[in-house]
Amino acid sequence: MTDWKTQYSANIMKSAALPSAELVRGEGARVWDSEGNEYLDFLAGIAVLSLGHAHPALVNAVSTQIATLGHVSNYFATPPQLALAERLLRLTGGDRVYFCNSGAEAIEAGIKLARRTGRPRILSLQNSFHGRTMGSLSLTGKPALREPFEPLLPNVEHIDSTIAALEAAIGPDVSALFVEPIKGEAGVIDLPEGYLAAAREITAKHGVLLILDEIQTGAGRTGSWFAFQREGIVPDAMALAKGIGGGVPIGALVAYGAAADLLVAGQHGSTYGGNPLVTAAADAVLAEIESAGLVANAAARGAEIRAALGGLPLVEEIRGQGLLIGVGLSKPVAPAVVASAAAEGLIVNAPNDTSIRLAPPLIITEADVAEFTTKFTKALEANA
Repeated sequence: MTDWKTQYSANIMKSAALPSAELVRGEGARVWDSEGNEYLDFLAGIAVLSLGHAHPALVNAVSTQIATLGHVSNYFATPPQLALAERLLRLTGGDRVYFCNSGAEAIEAGIKLARRTGRPRILSLQNSFHGRTMGSLSLTGKPALREPFEPLLPNVEHIDSTIAALEAAIGPDVSALFVEPIKGEAGVIDLPEGYLAAAREITAKHGVLLILDEIQTGAGRTGSWFAFQREGIVPDAMALAKGIGGGVPIGALVAYGAAADLLVAGQHGSTYGGNPLVTAAADAVLAEIESAGLVANAAARGAEIRAALGGLPLVEEIRGQGLLIGVGLSKPVAPAVVASAAAEGLIVNAPNDTSIRLAPPLIITEADVAEFTTKFTKALEANA
């Protein structure tokens, strides 16, 4: 049989580095590679696998739905689509939802929402990440990602993550401010305390849409259903994906108030958006998060992890909330720590040279946290 690395190198576009392993099976918070090695998965497909791998609720929902009705296009409604819409709007407090296939597509829908205001300028934050499609990349505050593909969307301005910068940039020609409550791809970087509440007040005063990117923070990951809810605010729209599908590709844009009526028939759409298969899956995932108390579990296990990280070698800073945690290192050795962790049977991620990102499934237990602590400590010690 051809070696998987040879196959990958020959057949897959070089838009990503060569993977470190070929994973073949998963169960709960664990995965196994093609060589039989077992790993504790503390990345969860980059904050996607809310229920871990092969969870019965998701397996049953997908199996049942694909045997019933797999796809019909958006010319028709289906029971799973309607059920997920009702559940999602109840959990978010939103008024309408648009379904799509990914986080980047949810951001694209948000951009169209902003354009419908008739105002040309859009504000986003520096060092942010909103996706890699041309529209979402335009909002992404990382020049190294944007520059190879410029020119991108015009009239997008990236500002510092401060209220002073927002007040200086906002005006009657600004349509929207896009914000991640926690900058995940930047290394799990928290916004300044009180930023979201102040940004909500300022945008509302100027008639500017506040559009939140909760693609990585949503669906219970931060220890609340959605990160904005702990700030006591209501956005105009919110982009969701990742954890709401638990591994099945789905995105959504939830809109509030007047923003929910900005898009009218024919102005946006997606062949697969609201597909019965993925909406049945997402509804099952959210139902399980609710019934199993996984939002509270994320808060409790996250607190245990943060406590365990304190005082470990190389650990200089602990960021994030719930089960989205950034570990700031005192030396630029994050990629080496990731490799050492893999050798110990632990999957974590390095968004940059000085940060480790932890985003385990919401189902992890105290025993998983203890195992993580042992393995991660060894990985840090190997690179201290």
